[in-house]
Amino acid sequence: MTTGTPPPNRPRRSRARTLLPLGIAAWLVLEIWLLTVVAGAANGFTVLLILVAGAVLGAAVIKRAGRRAFRNLTETLQRMPGQPGASATPPEAPAGSKGNGLLMLGGLLLMIPGMISDVAGLLLLLPPVRSVLGRFAERSLERRMRDSTPGGLSDAFQQARIHRPDGKVVQGEVIRDDGAPARPRPDDGPGADRPPLTP
Repeated sequence: MTTGTPPPNRPRRSRARTLLPLGIAAWLVLEIWLLTVVAGAANGFTVLLILVAGAVLGAAVIKRAGRRAFRNLTETLQRMPGQPGASATPPEAPAGSKGNGLLMLGGLLLMIPGMISDVAGLLLLLPPVRSVLGRFAERSLERRMRDSTPGGLSDAFQQARIHRPDGKVVQGEVIRDDGAPARPRPDDGPGADRPPLTP
């Protein structure tokens, strides 16, 4: 049974969801303005050459980072315990495996037309910048994982369904009137699956 009524209290919209569209719009306007400034200072052919060179360099960077990531994954899988010739301890990450994601992001930024994205992509190609950003991302992820509530993916999905019902699920409890014992629920405890005592 669906009611079609929205939940009475809607959650507040986060600041990031409000500011992200404004930031993207400002970035696009700034990119277009910079392209017109460069085209006015040099000529249109120079701008086209810069954009094509960025796209070619970005594609090469993404291809190289993808090959390196695939090679690292293959080496890690070959050194897993249980494989022929592998040690019993879990394998360590291969040297040079860190930073592949940031390297691919740099290549993607180079492929996007624009001066700001090209500068950001070129900065991500520098190993010191990648290492600083990688450490910052690891610390941020660890902090978020520590602050998150315990539970698995199913718990998170159930919480999302409770807080944002779509009208198709009616929450409640089934009560049997025919006198048959109800099946125990998984969270009733260890003694819940025992039959009732009879004289």
